[in-house]
Amino acid sequence: MFKKRILSILVAMLMIVPFGAFHTFALSEEEISAPSAILMEPETKKVLFEKNAHEIRACASITKVMTLVLVFEAIEDGKLDYTDIITSSEHAASMGGSDIWLEKGEQMTADDMIKAVVVASANDAAVALAEAICGTEEEFVAKMNEKAKALGMNDTTFKNCNGLDEEGHLTSAYDVAIMSSELIRHEKIFDYSTIWIDYLRGGETQIVNTNKLLKSYKGIKGLKTGTTSQAGSCMSAVAERDNMTLVAVVLGCDTGTGRFSDSAKLLDYGFANYMIKELTLPGGSLAPLKVKSGMETTVTLKSKTSSKILLPKSGKTEIDYKIEIPEEIEAPVKEGEKIGRVQFYSDSATLDEFEVFTGENVEKITFFSAFKFLISKLFSF
Repeated sequence: MFKKRILSILVAMLMIVPFGAFHTFALSEEEISAPSAILMEPETKKVLFEKNAHEIRACASITKVMTLVLVFEAIEDGKLDYTDIITSSEHAASMGGSDIWLEKGEQMTADDMIKAVVVASANDAAVALAEAICGTEEEFVAKMNEKAKALGMNDTTFKNCNGLDEEGHLTSAYDVAIMSSELIRHEKIFDYSTIWIDYLRGGETQIVNTNKLLKSYKGIKGLKTGTTSQAGSCMSAVAERDNMTLVAVVLGCDTGTGRFSDSAKLLDYGFANYMIKELTLPGGSLAPLKVKSGMETTVTLKSKTSSKILLPKSGKTEIDYKIEIPEEIEAPVKEGEKIGRVQFYSDSATLDEFEVFTGENVEKITFFSAFKFLISKLFSF
């Protein structure tokens, strides 16, 4: 009898605890060894965890995230192609640190250069790509800073395109998360960032990915590591689970092991505590609206009626919506006329809302318009 009573109490407790609550957990700053860190959802740019996220620091080869943003933009703009042959300059070949030992005058495809940058963090290949796009590394770095400003990266100043220690070459964990979010908009990056081992120079040169989480973390898709004496061990990690992508950034770790451990903790925290919900209307679109005194009886409606929103797993996840538009509209109707909105909400809190617009012109019925319509129909037979 006593056991049955205990069982009934446990069942009752399960019924009142929100779904997923047993799987959520807290994360304190003390549990992250990195002096600066952040966890961000890249579509909404919502910060899920931060520790000194705007502290100005060196970031080593994570610099190459911005280099790659400009490389993929150049490809999309037709200024560079994956099959283009890039010739290494003396300047590119002179880079130290991690590289693929380019020699002056050596040639590789842009595809192989990108692979070298992403997988092997090659400083020389990064400079070769920069020169191929802008002529000089200096001009390319100016473009990097322009892009950083456009993205709102207010903590960042780039001095080079590969992240070698240089006075004044600084950023923050927050800014790294912003530029990482921008890079992964170019989904082609994942073709490179998920490579573990590959080869260059017809198989003569083996490259191994510096991101060890590729072998140990579920859902990992990239993105970039970096290590210098000034920056310490740094990482921008991107992972995806259950249709949700997260970006974790750690700067200034004492060891490479520490950056991987911290990144995994941040990602675990995000996946355990948050989810992505799709905001959609049943049927995916709005029904046509009645038109009074018009040459057409209805007008189509247009609105962005689908988006994603980040929600905590511990809270209410049911989402409702309401459509605020008139029952009918008086002609004439102009295309693009704002007539209402669609609002998504949970409880009393608004999650998102979208304006509703008319999809085409509808003329008002007049003797002339009716006569013109009649004549057009007669000549259509």
